Amino acid sequence: MKLSDGIEQAIHCMTMLSGVSEGGVLSAAALAEFHGVSTSYLLKHLQALSGAGLVSTVPGPKGGYRLAKRPEEITLLDIVLAVEGPAPAFRCAEIRQRGPNPLPGRYFAKPCGINAAMLKAEKAYRAELAKVTIADILADLKATDDGGIAARGCAFLEIHERKTAR
Repeated sequence: MKLSDGIEQAIHCMTMLSGVSEGGVLSAAALAEFHGVSTSYLLKHLQALSGAGLVSTVPGPKGGYRLAKRPEEITLLDIVLAVEGPAPAFRCAEIRQRGPNPLPGRYFAKPCGINAAMLKAEKAYRAELAKVTIADILADLKATDDGGIAARGCAFLEIHERKTAR
């Protein structure tokens, strides 16, 4: 299974936004700059995150984005579903019923075994993503960071965070 680049960008942006102070926001341009990605492509994913209620937006020239929930309340599954949508990654088109010499419908009374196996795997995959929060990602980073990653993020926030009223 291949997820879009937007998933990686969205997760990293969510971790960056977790460092924004009370009443602060980061612009899409600042988030894109920090991660070295296209602002226009990132905006599409920020809109999806906003639509899912994971980030809130502050309009205007001093506006930007901030988390709409605490990091402990946002799972990786929430982010994947916001960006990729809720449809399963595997979509059975019932090709077993096509081609020359088609069989009668009685041969297809049971759901396709391939579809069932793929949906079972996706259910397990989604269950694992639902167990991991943004707070967990941050805790893992803190446990392995020698301070360099945190310092880089803090320095960037110091320059680019916009202070607004909540």
